[in-house]
Amino acid sequence: MIKVTIDNVVVEVEEGSTILTASVKAKVKIPTLCYLKGINEIGGCRMCVVEVEGVKNLVTACTYPVTEGMIVRTNSPRVRASRKCTLELLLSDHNKDCLSCERNGNCELQALSDEYDCDSKKYSGEFSKSNIDDSSVSFVRDNSKCIKCRKCVAVCQVVQSVDAIGVGKRGFNTQIGCAFEGKINESTCVNCGQCLINCPTGALTDKSQKLEVLEQLAQKKKRMIVAMAPSVRVTLGEHFGSKIGENVEGKMISALRRLGFDDVFDIDFGADLTIMEESHELISALKSGEKKPLFTSCCPSWVKFVEIFYPEFIKNISTCKSPQQMMSATIKTFYAEKLKVKPSDLYFVSIMPCIAKKFERLRDDQSAGGMGQDTDAVLTVRDLTEMIKVCGIDFMNLEDGKFDEMLGLSSGAGVIFGATGGVMEAALRTLSDTLEKNPLKKVEYLLVRGISGTKEAEIDIAGKKVKLAVVSGLNNARTLLEKIKSGEKEYDFVEVMACPGGCANGGGMPIHPAYVVNNRELAKERADNLYASDVKNNLRKSHENPSIKFIYENYFGKAGGEKAHKILHTTYIDRSKNLKS
Repeated sequence: MIKVTIDNVVVEVEEGSTILTASVKAKVKIPTLCYLKGINEIGGCRMCVVEVEGVKNLVTACTYPVTEGMIVRTNSPRVRASRKCTLELLLSDHNKDCLSCERNGNCELQALSDEYDCDSKKYSGEFSKSNIDDSSVSFVRDNSKCIKCRKCVAVCQVVQSVDAIGVGKRGFNTQIGCAFEGKINESTCVNCGQCLINCPTGALTDKSQKLEVLEQLAQKKKRMIVAMAPSVRVTLGEHFGSKIGENVEGKMISALRRLGFDDVFDIDFGADLTIMEESHELISALKSGEKKPLFTSCCPSWVKFVEIFYPEFIKNISTCKSPQQMMSATIKTFYAEKLKVKPSDLYFVSIMPCIAKKFERLRDDQSAGGMGQDTDAVLTVRDLTEMIKVCGIDFMNLEDGKFDEMLGLSSGAGVIFGATGGVMEAALRTLSDTLEKNPLKKVEYLLVRGISGTKEAEIDIAGKKVKLAVVSGLNNARTLLEKIKSGEKEYDFVEVMACPGGCANGGGMPIHPAYVVNNRELAKERADNLYASDVKNNLRKSHENPSIKFIYENYFGKAGGEKAHKILHTTYIDRSKNLKS
C-alpha cells in the first residue's frame, strides 16, 4: 500500500492504482466522459485532467499511476479552466438541440457543461459531417450528438466481441460507425444495447413504440394486455428516486392499470413455462446424449450471436421460445380462446430490460396466434418511465397493486431469470425434482450465482454428474464456445446472457452517470433483490405453480408434447452469410 494526498485528503491505495481510482477512496469526484472501468481507459476525453505536484503538464487521472507521497489537486483554477475549454470545444461540434433530445436531463455532456458554466457558442465554425442510422429495429445512432468518447466501440469490441462498430476516418472527420460506412442492420450487431446504456450523450437512443402504445390505449379498440420481465420490477423505481435495485412491483402494477391496460400479467409466468419446456428438453438431452451441450435460448442477442458467428452450434440451442414469446404465444392462443375472441382483438405489450426484445418480436416463427407477431409492442424500462411521467402519474405515492390471476401467478424460480445464473438455477430445481422423484428441500444453487462472467459447476442429480456453465457477456461466451470446439471443455447445460450480469444490466435499463456505473455493481444490487423476492415467494419451483399445472392439464397437454411444442417452441437461422436483421 502507498500513501497519496488528493485535495488535502491522505489515502492509502494499492500500488499500481490510478489517480482516478484513488480519488474514489478520498471521496473526491473527478469528471469523466470516456472512462469505462476496465474497458475504456484511454484518457481520450481529457475531462479527468488533474495537477500533480512536480509534474509540468496536467495529467489524465484515469491513466496516471499514483506513487508514494504524490500530491494531487483535482479542482485548481488551472484544472477547471482546462476542463471548461474541453467542454466548450466539444460543444462547438455538437448538435445542441437539447430540448428535443431523449437524453435531455440525463446527458453527461449537458450536466458537465452546466457545472462548468460553459458558453456553448464560444467556439464557432464548421461542423463535422454526420448522419443518422435508423436501420436497426432496436435503436438509432445520431452522430451529430456523438463526442467520439469510444465507449460504445470499446463495449462492442471488448465486452461483446461483436465488432459491429468502430472508428472511421481521422481528425475532424472522425466518425463512429460500421465498416465501409454501412448500416447497422447490415453489420454483426446483435441488438444487445450495451453501447446505448454506456453512451454519455444522445448519440444512441431507443427506437421506441411508446407513442403507438399510448395511442392504442386511448383508442380502446382492442383488449390491452401488458406483462413485465423479472428485472423490470427492481429497476423502474430508479427513475423515480428509489434506491438502486429497490423492488417496486406493486407500484408498477398500479401505474400500468392507471395507464389503461385491461390485464396486467407477469412474464415470470412465461419464465415458468420456459422451465417446464426447457427441463423436458434437457432431460431428453441427458438421456440421449444429443444436443450436448444444451444452450439456453432466453436471450435473443445470444441466439443472434450464435446465428452470426457460430452457426455450427445452432443445433445446440434450446428450441424453447423466450419467456416474452412464450407469454405472448399463450395470450394469443389459450387466453384468446378463453375470452372467445380473435387473437387480433388482443394487443400485447411486454416491458423489458432489453432492446434486443424489439428485434426478437419480429423474428420469423413468432406467430402462434396465426395473425401477425404475437408480441405487438416491446417497451424498455426507459419507455415505460416516460409514459408514466407524461401521463402525470405520481409513481412513488401509488398504492401497491396485484397481478391479474392465471397468467399473473409465478414462482420464485421465474423471478430469478433476471439475474445471471437464474435460468440455470430455476431449471435445476425442476430437473432435480423430476429425476430424483423426491421434492428438493434446499432449492438454492449457490454455485451458479454471482455476477462473475463465467461460472462452472458439476452437480449430482439422480446419480448422474451434470456439468454446467453460466456465462454473461458475449466475449466470455465466445471464449467458452472456442473451448467447447477444441474439446478443452465439455458441458451438459449452459446458460448464456449477452449483457454482463444478465438481464439486470440489460440495454433497456435506466442509464446512470459514469461515476455510478464505474463504482457500483448495479447488476449485483438488482440481482440481490430478485433473490430476495424468490425467498419471499411461497412457490419456489416452476412446476409447483398451480397456474402452470392448470394450463398444461387443460390446454397444452404434457410438457414437450405436440401442442406445447407447436406453440412454445421456435426455430433459428444461419445468419453468417446474410447479416441483415
